[in-house]
Amino acid sequence: MPLLLLGALSAMTGIGLGAFGAHGLKAVLSPEALAIYQTGVTYQVWHALGLILIALLQSHTHSSHLLIWAGRLMLGGIVLFSGSLYLLALLNQKWLGMITPLGGLSFLAAWLLIAIFAVKHRATL
Repeated sequence: MPLLLLGALSAMTGIGLGAFGAHGLKAVLSPEALAIYQTGVTYQVWHALGLILIALLQSHTHSSHLLIWAGRLMLGGIVLFSGSLYLLALLNQKWLGMITPLGGLSFLAAWLLIAIFAVKHRATL
C-alpha cells in the first residue's frame, strides 16, 4: 500500500481512537490507563504525519531505499508502539509494555533515516 494512503488511514484511525478514548473509555479506564492510551494516540497521529511526509518526499525525489525503510520502520513503530500501548491500557497486561520500546526504536530509526536522506539530498530539497 502506498505510504500516503497508509499515513492518511493511520491519522484517521488515530483521531477516531482518540475520540473513542476521550468519550467511550473515560468512564471505563483508570486515569493512568487512559493516559497510556492517549500516549498511543498521540504517537500514532504524529507518525501518521511522518508517513505522509515520507510519501511527499518520495514523490519529489528519486526512489530512495532510505525513505522506503523509513516508511516501513515508521509503520512498524505505529503498530508496535501505539498498538502495545492500546492493548496495555485496555487489557492491563503489563508484559505488553516490553513491546513498546521496540516501537520507539523503530520510530527513532525511521527519523534517523530521514535525516540521513536529508543530508544526502540537501542540494535537491
